Amino acid sequence: MTALLTGCYTALVTPFAADGSFDEPAFRGLVDWQLAEGMNGLVPVGSTGEAATLSPDERLRVVRACVEQAAGRVPVVAGAGGNDTRLAIETSKAMAAVGASHLLHVSPAYSKPPQRGIIAHFRAIADASPVPIMLYNVPGRTASNMEAETTLALAEHPNIVAVKEASGNLAQMSEIIRHRPAHFSVISGDDPLTLGLIAAGGHGIVSVVSNATPRPMAELCRAALSGDYARARELHLRLTPWFAAAFVESNPLPVKAALAMMGRIGNRLRLPLVPMDQKHEQRVRDALSTAGATS
Repeated sequence: MTALLTGCYTALVTPFAADGSFDEPAFRGLVDWQLAEGMNGLVPVGSTGEAATLSPDERLRVVRACVEQAAGRVPVVAGAGGNDTRLAIETSKAMAAVGASHLLHVSPAYSKPPQRGIIAHFRAIADASPVPIMLYNVPGRTASNMEAETTLALAEHPNIVAVKEASGNLAQMSEIIRHRPAHFSVISGDDPLTLGLIAAGGHGIVSVVSNATPRPMAELCRAALSGDYARARELHLRLTPWFAAAFVESNPLPVKAALAMMGRIGNRLRLPLVPMDQKHEQRVRDALSTAGATS
């Protein structure tokens, strides 16, 4: 059985070069920096990584680069989800073949299956996947909520080891925590809820803001998981302005702008995403400063 997933995992952005291609050197630099700052795991090609506008080959290239650069130091949880169960299975096998240790699978978007359809979808993927699965519940993007009862039914599958819960519903998350099997982690998908979820018995965060502030987010998780809530609260309050500024426009616009301000990547996105409106720039700069971001 794999080790319980805990701590802070960065949902990595995908840097692009001036010609719009994947900027692999910048990405590898981000991976090295994240690990030097104490990150517990990496999540490439999720929504923060603009997976929707990456080709299948590009997604594999990003995951391969992440795996190679991480070199076994931390888990690499590759985004492999989709609406088509058969394609999600094919993608899972391909991601595992390039070295992903785990796979992140989002609840199907747009088609809005009933809860029994969500269960059937994830069980089929878990049965076929060569590596363990982290479920992802994000109703704001999928237009359907994966209910606690559904998550707990799926948690009984030995190849489903965690859920990234981004419902924003702490009561729902607490219900999952209450009844989860021992091998199953409950991970926040909302940065501002990290402290609250860990205090309720959860296990960490798949973080957007840690792209630019890896050390304080990793330290927040370590403090909370070790029971040092005074320190965790201090970090939470210091990061609160950045939690807000990082979502002043759609993710990953602000966090890519922040990384560009820090000189780590170019501020480039693929349509239909566009760079953050300049009117938000000072707010982002101020929030990064308060959070203690270091370039």
